[in-house]
Amino acid sequence: MNYIEFNFKVTPLQPASDILLAELGELGFDSFVETEDGLQAYILEEYYKEDLLKYVFVLNNPEFEITYNTKTIEQVNWNAEWEKNFTPIVVSDNCRVRAPFHDKGNEEYDIIIEPKMSFGTGHHATTHMMIQHILKDDFIGKKVLDMGCGTAVLAILAEMRGAGPLDAIDIDEWCYLNSIENAERNNCTKITVEQGDASLLSNRKYDIIIANINRNILLNDMKTYANCLSKDGIIYLSGFYDEDLDLIKSECTNQGLTYVNHYIKDQWVAAKFIKD
Repeated sequence: MNYIEFNFKVTPLQPASDILLAELGELGFDSFVETEDGLQAYILEEYYKEDLLKYVFVLNNPEFEITYNTKTIEQVNWNAEWEKNFTPIVVSDNCRVRAPFHDKGNEEYDIIIEPKMSFGTGHHATTHMMIQHILKDDFIGKKVLDMGCGTAVLAILAEMRGAGPLDAIDIDEWCYLNSIENAERNNCTKITVEQGDASLLSNRKYDIIIANINRNILLNDMKTYANCLSKDGIIYLSGFYDEDLDLIKSECTNQGLTYVNHYIKDQWVAAKFIKD
């Protein structure tokens, strides 16, 4: 049982990698490894047909540049490969994000995440910076929305920091199911996970909104987020590059949100705003 490995190089990395993974998952690809510049995807040789990639529509999207090469490899122990490539991370010296097979550290916040086909392990710059924001601010008793929750790692940390109740929402079914599992794995009792988009937010109010998605969705849904945010509420935004920060600031200003500060890591930005 041989596999075919596809090594995709993706520019810009997000959201194209997320879309690519989702589309490949629908076509029989069953294993994925996130890389610095894209995605490695694997499919059993017997399931692959030469015209299969014509159904991957993101490859023809002019907003992204995606190239790839392939090679045939013998069957491997995927659990061992995944464990070898997934290492724990520590943020701000007091938050560890790890897989179930990693040993517990001495950090105050110990988060166990098994990402499966979802993103948000803390390794990506945007997730890392959002964790920094959450660790710095007061979440005690706050009603929180984690929009585009991925693995729900940010909602889980927010509950550990005293928040509740919390809503974690993602449009992707893998993320939805994985978030439920991870919330249970971390003994979270205040998180409600939902599958959907900003249309779910009608008539809701939150003290804090966490939105780690991408520039276009943030700009499109900013009015909805602002309407859901209580007066003096906080919104953290990430999933865009530093060159897009002024555009995000402008739209936030239009919606009554005041810029506070931001982090930059690997050209990605995580910014904090407050509702006037």
